[in-house]
Amino acid sequence: MNIALTGATGFVGSTLLDLALERGHAVRALTRRAQPERDGVTWVRGDLADTAALGELATGAEALVHVAGVVNAPDKAGFVAGNVTGTRNVLAAAAGAEVTRLVHVSSLSAREPMLSDYGQSKFGGEVAAEQSPIPTTIVRPPAIYGPRDTEMFELFKAAKWGVVPLPPEGRASLIHVADLAELLLALATDGGAHAGQVYEVDDGREGGWRHEDMARAIGDAVGRKVLPLSMPAALVKGAAKIDRLLRGPKAKLTPDRASYMVHPDWVATPGMQPAPEFWQARIDTREGLRATGAWYRCEGWL
Repeated sequence: MNIALTGATGFVGSTLLDLALERGHAVRALTRRAQPERDGVTWVRGDLADTAALGELATGAEALVHVAGVVNAPDKAGFVAGNVTGTRNVLAAAAGAEVTRLVHVSSLSAREPMLSDYGQSKFGGEVAAEQSPIPTTIVRPPAIYGPRDTEMFELFKAAKWGVVPLPPEGRASLIHVADLAELLLALATDGGAHAGQVYEVDDGREGGWRHEDMARAIGDAVGRKVLPLSMPAALVKGAAKIDRLLRGPKAKLTPDRASYMVHPDWVATPGMQPAPEFWQARIDTREGLRATGAWYRCEGWL
């Protein structure tokens, strides 16, 4: 197939791009910067605000996978511009090019839109996708880990020091980026019957991971016994303000992110997964974490 892809140079998008090429598909990929030539890839320069570039991206594509989005912004307007207006622009371009199938990557945070500006903007993107005339499937991933990830990497770094700071006691689901990419490609190429569905997907662990168990599993992945340190919500939010002051736009723990991190339940909703004969996660999380830790070490990140 000819597949259009936003977010192709990011963590999830680059993994999906590699998989699509491996399976013999042609990909039209949006990029803000010049990229080296690659067999099977047509790079389209532009971003989610560039309607001309989005029109070029969608032209000739049979399916479009919208991965790109804003995970960190200085204010609410930044999230809206990237995750709501940007999504509307993608949808309009897809409709204009008569794309026949669209996969929209959202977030579990959209389930609780009042907790954060990020979650509210992801929910707004879902609303736009649901109103599209194109058959659309929405996927809400939980925390995503795997090689090239810079978000969960913060926990791996902490584990190397033996202490992993955590939000208040709660539970969360995880998924390996390769499993998520398999689902997105399946929906793009053979997911016609899944139009109109909203899927919350995970690694298959019933009830998700207690924060402390997740920290210990990451410790095992880097060969350390760790002390999981659950912090009160007020302390997490205070640390976010400090991180913003110290690292500015490069801060990983922002005040907005802290607002949804302290929520106790980020577990994928039972019954909102695709039928197992269509897709199910295949990577054991403990093994996946160990492989991810090995990748970080090999690349010199740890």
